[in-house]
Amino acid sequence: MKSTGIVRKIDHLGRIVLPIELRRVLDIDKDSSLEIYVENDSILLRKYQPACVFCGSSEEVASYKGRNICAACRKEIGQL
Repeated sequence: MKSTGIVRKIDHLGRIVLPIELRRVLDIDKDSSLEIYVENDSILLRKYQPACVFCGSSEEVASYKGRNICAACRKEIGQL
């Protein structure tokens, strides 16, 4: 993990502010969703990319009845 040298305090509601420099580099805007992971004693934030429930691909994903399905899996399901 690469250190940025940036330190932020947590406010009274448990929030932190991501510096504009990081948001620009990672293409995170005010409406972006982030996934939160815990790994050992670290908290990881990752920009959310919807993925297919069957194969995990994040390419050409569409929502169907609340589930994300990629084009390849939709095509395969259509052949059943």
